[in-house]
Amino acid sequence: MDVTITGRRIQVTDDFRAQVARRMEELDSRVDKVIRAEVHAQAEPRGSSEVVRVEITLIGKGPVVRAEAIADDKSQGFDEAFDHLKTRLRKAQDRRRNHRNLRKVGFLEPAVETSTPVEDGEQPIAVKKVAGLEIQGDGPMVVREKIFRSTPLTLAQALDEMELVGHDFFLYVDADSQLPSVVYRRKAYDYGVIHLKVIES
Repeated sequence: MDVTITGRRIQVTDDFRAQVARRMEELDSRVDKVIRAEVHAQAEPRGSSEVVRVEITLIGKGPVVRAEAIADDKSQGFDEAFDHLKTRLRKAQDRRRNHRNLRKVGFLEPAVETSTPVEDGEQPIAVKKVAGLEIQGDGPMVVREKIFRSTPLTLAQALDEMELVGHDFFLYVDADSQLPSVVYRRKAYDYGVIHLKVIES
């Protein structure tokens, strides 16, 4: 597994690299077909002090697995994010034991992502086109457009992938109805599903 470690507004030390490499070895028996892991640490202001957000992403030939944590330092943040990651993987494995026709644990190729955030220091542009929208001036709109490659999924598969990325919702195409669908987390441990039926005008 290739491991990429990056830092923003924070120094990535040799000790931190060794900590990441040591803990990543724990994943060998838990996951299959991982191509690479990305670890990103970023310092963020929090009131009068500063905290560190650490994100871990596993990428390969199946669903992307992601976890993050915020802590006072990068080492603590990484350990907490790594524990979240292992919990997600364990829940996914438990779900597979209880449901049929689920994907084997593996990872998808990374999503193609285009983004057009307004960066500090940039000169305002009179008219700009973002995700098909024309924006005049330097208004407050920040748009991020993502394109994911996927095959139709069953509800159980969609729940599985939602847990692996740690989101409260997951967009997919239902394998049975072929309708665009969203599964989302409700209060407690309940889930809801919305199917979108397109009516031609």
